[in-house]
Amino acid sequence: MKAKTKLSLAILSMCLSVHAAAEAVKDDLVQPLPLEELRRFSEVFDRIKNAYVEPVDDAKVLEDAIRGMIAGLDPHSSYLEPDAFEELQEHTSGEFGGVGIEISQDDGFIRVIAPIDDTPAEKAGIKSGDLITRLDGEPIQNMGIDEAINRMRGEPGTSIVLTIVRKGEDKPREIKVVRAIIHVASVKQRMLGEDFGYLRITQFQSNTGADLKKAMVKLEANRALKGLVLDLRNNPGGVLQAAVDVVDAFISEGKIVYTEGRLKSADTSFMASKDTVIGDIPVVVLINGGSASASEIVAGALQDHKRAVIMGTGSFGKGSVQTILPLAEKRALKLTTARYFTPSGRSIQAQGILPDVVVEEAELKRVESQEFLKEKDLSRHLFNGQTEEEADKALIDATKGLSQRDYQLYEALNLLKALTIVGRANQS
Repeated sequence: MKAKTKLSLAILSMCLSVHAAAEAVKDDLVQPLPLEELRRFSEVFDRIKNAYVEPVDDAKVLEDAIRGMIAGLDPHSSYLEPDAFEELQEHTSGEFGGVGIEISQDDGFIRVIAPIDDTPAEKAGIKSGDLITRLDGEPIQNMGIDEAINRMRGEPGTSIVLTIVRKGEDKPREIKVVRAIIHVASVKQRMLGEDFGYLRITQFQSNTGADLKKAMVKLEANRALKGLVLDLRNNPGGVLQAAVDVVDAFISEGKIVYTEGRLKSADTSFMASKDTVIGDIPVVVLINGGSASASEIVAGALQDHKRAVIMGTGSFGKGSVQTILPLAEKRALKLTTARYFTPSGRSIQAQGILPDVVVEEAELKRVESQEFLKEKDLSRHLFNGQTEEEADKALIDATKGLSQRDYQLYEALNLLKALTIVGRANQS
């Protein structure tokens, strides 16, 4: 018997052995393996070995078969070879090399979930929702998702040309991106004027909860905040536990998120602890179409608990949980094992979180108005004790120009100011 025929029979024998073992397991989830399909797989393997125009490596054919098996599932499950597995571990730790985008598969192309803040992709103009069709002129459909990711990674300083299709544009555009080492700061903070804080979470890493606490200490170092904006726009998600830690910083009791899957081990529920980091101040959470996964867990939980006003546009709608299942030889499966639900039982899968206040991204332009005569323009008017220079300075908003730079953030700040005024009125 020829060696290649022996190999085919060995594969079939191995599958039959697995089938026999599976039937012996008393578990409702274990289903008998399909013998006819396994025989067909062995036959296809044998035909490829015999009839393909060029000799093929056994290991490569089997690896391709595994990729195809996973590719037939949802777009977030994947087979991780050693390099991809290592890159995933680097990504969750907050440092990796590449162009700086979060992606998903879309009918053989790559869809940009969101560019990561302060990365080459964002600086080059890549936007959430862009469809990448070519890399350096080569169609992505000619390569697998893993190879496409590897192509976008590379030595810092080298460049790659991404051909993208953008909604609302008639023609594809080519964008040159220069690779760099991507250092992702999980949490950024700054003040909006003198009384309101701003926190931006770029993605959810293992240390995000701790970073948020440090950021709040800085914001409250010399002042008591009157309100806070939590910016989750274009945040593609990340580590589930990090999302739980962030929500726990805002609430002191109740459910944060729960998951349900086919295996009992996939059913989990996360509850808030009594200790909170954020005081009882108004909070506005900003989201958009690039807010996915862990971002939606945070927004959904705070919305259900009525702890924050959600503002912006509808989120991405990724309501599934991926588990990393290590395999032999430094390989792994990233497999979708559960769906997650907000505290009230909402699934956001393929729907997303709908904001309480819809604010589209826009540019605000001031309309020219008639110049009115004011009291200070009248001769012999009474003074209020301030010099004209001090009075003019008091009229200047500390966030001047914010309406032109970031209209959604501008509206979030306005809402915070209104909530603060109403809060003071209710207390008096």
